[in-house]
Amino acid sequence: MKTNAARILDGLGIRYELRDYEVDEEDLSAESVARKVGLPPEQVFKTLVVRGDRNGVCLAVVPAGTQLDLKALARLTGDRKVEPVTLKEVQPLTGYIRGGVTALGCKKDYPVHADETIELFDVISVSAGARGTQILLAPADYLRAAHAKVGPIAKEG
Repeated sequence: MKTNAARILDGLGIRYELRDYEVDEEDLSAESVARKVGLPPEQVFKTLVVRGDRNGVCLAVVPAGTQLDLKALARLTGDRKVEPVTLKEVQPLTGYIRGGVTALGCKKDYPVHADETIELFDVISVSAGARGTQILLAPADYLRAAHAKVGPIAKEG
């Protein structure tokens, strides 16, 4: 299935692979997705929606099996503190449901911050904007398409 995220990549001339997987409503974790798409968890990145006290909503992209370091992200965004938005806010803010959030094609062009480990791999996996489909692509292509800044924002889970 072609998603908006895939169409954006097509428009930019970026090569990617779509990989479908069986969705388990009881386990939407990035670790579970990694197993299903056949990649190590550190190559599968989840997109989290957070709000800073000064600069508002941004997206944080961190590897499966890690947690977002809220203090590190706040330093990067210039906020005193950042907190995850509530689950009920995710879809109205991004246009995506939990388990399908991607920085590509959100309702609004939010700032995107990706953990620095994203640059360690030849291929990474991110949500295609729908549960059950991942996009595999080169990290540099993803960072360019998402207009993402890179920094140390993940910590061990």
